[in-house]
Amino acid sequence: MRLSKDLLSILVCPESKQPLHLISKEQCDTINAAIAAGTMKTVTGTTVDSPIDSGLMREDESILYAIRNEIPVLLYDEALSLS
Repeated sequence: MRLSKDLLSILVCPESKQPLHLISKEQCDTINAAIAAGTMKTVTGTTVDSPIDSGLMREDESILYAIRNEIPVLLYDEALSLS
């Protein structure tokens, strides 16, 4: 997943306005393993059932916005809870 540096520099969490950064492949693999195990939930408590292609992590590393089909899903209710 390639996002331009210009786009990444302006993307922020819609809830907290904290900056977002692209996760590594290793982090993506770990998150997808949790999704496959049925232990990954959204911030609203819904179990996540489809893997992500990549993600944008909030600066405090407690929230992840999935990237699917090369499109960042910047909806807070669909954000993955990492805490």
